[in-house]
Amino acid sequence: MAIVDTLRLDIWLDVACLFKTRSQAQNACRRGRVTVNGQPGKSHRAIRAGDKIVISLAGGMKRIVTVVDLEDQHVARGRARELYEDHTPAPTPEEIEMRRLLRLSAPTPRPRGAGSPKKRERRQLVRAKEDWS
Repeated sequence: MAIVDTLRLDIWLDVACLFKTRSQAQNACRRGRVTVNGQPGKSHRAIRAGDKIVISLAGGMKRIVTVVDLEDQHVARGRARELYEDHTPAPTPEEIEMRRLLRLSAPTPRPRGAGSPKKRERRQLVRAKEDWS
């Protein structure tokens, strides 16, 4: 592997397995869900060892990591975990309960073989999804 001093943010997020694909990392950066050292993380931004990255996740959760090492190509998952230090605080009991309630209140999936939703059902699904997010 080549030794690098700086690396694009989206590439590092993908290599460090914080996102499944580079495209997902780019989308998260574009939508403002990634910050580097307190500033919005553009996907083309160069990062270095020691940078603090905050990733906003669904449900208001945040993942806080500090860059330890840089790799420009995919590595094994065990090695990928060594590229950063995770400083994400453990969830409080209230957060755990809130997640459980959200999971239980999720809309039920459509039964198999029911066909495509009719106009009225589709509108109800759209309303439920809007209220959900």
